Amino acid sequence: MHAPADQRYPVKLELNGRKREALAEPRMQLCDFLRHELGATGVHVGCEHGVCGACTVLVDGVASRSCLMLAVQAHERRIDTVESLARDDVMNDLQQAFSRHHALQCGFCTAGILMSCVEYLERVPNPDETQVRDMLSGHLCRCTGYTGMVQAVLEVAQKRQENPVENNNNV
Repeated sequence: MHAPADQRYPVKLELNGRKREALAEPRMQLCDFLRHELGATGVHVGCEHGVCGACTVLVDGVASRSCLMLAVQAHERRIDTVESLARDDVMNDLQQAFSRHHALQCGFCTAGILMSCVEYLERVPNPDETQVRDMLSGHLCRCTGYTGMVQAVLEVAQKRQENPVENNNNV
């Protein structure tokens, strides 16, 4: 089906646990739709080529580059952004570990990195340093040097292994 470029289409989705709906042009990127139409400003747009990872969100639980997905492709899907991590204004265990280990500086890339880490720790609950570094290699950060991020992810993984119910309060 050919969709006229100037026509807007309804996109219904679940954003951070809430049903949401807005209109999108056929060529609108998901990152722009989330930020500008739905107000999820934690989604950052960096390279717009899927390289930097700043726009990473979870689409049906899978880490995805929202700059490589059209908003209309998210219709009837579940999208989680960094705004979903904190509960009652209390950062989750991963966010707290990032803060403790100074794993962020300017913060531009942090939201996407956190979302990749959330999904990664679900799939690989007890990674080693090499595995964490490999996962983080899909993100570009110009400020931190990654060491604090690696330490934070490893700390969270260890604490979740020791007490999975108490520490794992993410999406």
